[in-house]
Amino acid sequence: MLGQQRGLAARLDEVAAVAALWDVGSHGQPGWLWGPALAALALLAWNFFASPKAAHGGPVARPLVKCLVFGSASAGLVVVGHERLGLALLVFSVVVNAAAQLPLVRAVQE
Repeated sequence: MLGQQRGLAARLDEVAAVAALWDVGSHGQPGWLWGPALAALALLAWNFFASPKAAHGGPVARPLVKCLVFGSASAGLVVVGHERLGLALLVFSVVVNAAAQLPLVRAVQE
């Protein structure tokens, strides 16, 4: 049960970050291009470096890409005027990823 809740929270966190990057990109010119481009870039980086089955993930790349994706999504929301959403996403991301490092949760995941 704990593993499923953590998995759901992690997926929600990842989807929220991609949606936030899409929103941030849509504020650029042309928005129809930058919104999907930022989201796609985040998805590609996640796929190759941060996902559990990532081909190039490792002890340095995985946390670095996670920080870049969640940090840029949170900072981007703040920059475009969604300060509370940016802060909420940042706090949620930190809590979810910190909880994933707890021995009890790590044991359930394996």
